[in-house]
Amino acid sequence: MDLEKHPQKPVAPTEPAGIRASDADRDRIADILKEALAEGRLDAEEHGERVDAAYRAKTVGELEPLVRDLPAAGGAPRPAPAPGGEGYGYGPEDAAPAENLVAVFSSTTRKGRWRIGPRTNAFTLFGNVEIDLTEALFGQRRTVINATSIFGNVEVRVPENISLRGNGTGVFGNFEVKTLEAADPDAPVVVVNGLSVFGNVEAKPKRGKLIADLHDRLRKHLER
Repeated sequence: MDLEKHPQKPVAPTEPAGIRASDADRDRIADILKEALAEGRLDAEEHGERVDAAYRAKTVGELEPLVRDLPAAGGAPRPAPAPGGEGYGYGPEDAAPAENLVAVFSSTTRKGRWRIGPRTNAFTLFGNVEIDLTEALFGQRRTVINATSIFGNVEVRVPENISLRGNGTGVFGNFEVKTLEAADPDAPVVVVNGLSVFGNVEAKPKRGKLIADLHDRLRKHLER
């Protein structure tokens, strides 16, 4: 028997391109594309096509080519660090998948009594997206809405007794968030981030609309 030691072949690492993409991966790519559009590296049509492809991508390998020719696109995308959660015992914001609302030459509306998740992505190209949170059920304290409007319109309406904050840019367009601070420090917080190019992103409270059972909901979540 040959007892000589033979060097073992190194085990090939798992190919990152085949890893399933997470919502954080898709959001990271969307952020790079947003910056490229604002800097003039992409035109509106290219940006719209790439963002749509990003949110439809299933693997990391499908995401990487979308930003390969752009700054900050070195190598395969890695998951973004989870932000500090302020939930009611639900854990980090990245724990739940994002809801994607897309309107291309069309209209998309989310309203009524529905459960809003920790993160929602709204994208419109020559279309309209309406997000009405006045009757929504909040399962976490901090809710983030990432809105991108190209020759379109994204409207966000919230109850008057929650906090509303935002950060975004308008390029030949309008980005407007009417900041609102709730009297109750434990009230839900909605953060609207985004970019408007020849379009409109607007978020503001809807007059007369309140979360009637806010304190009951907060108590139930805090008791979990």
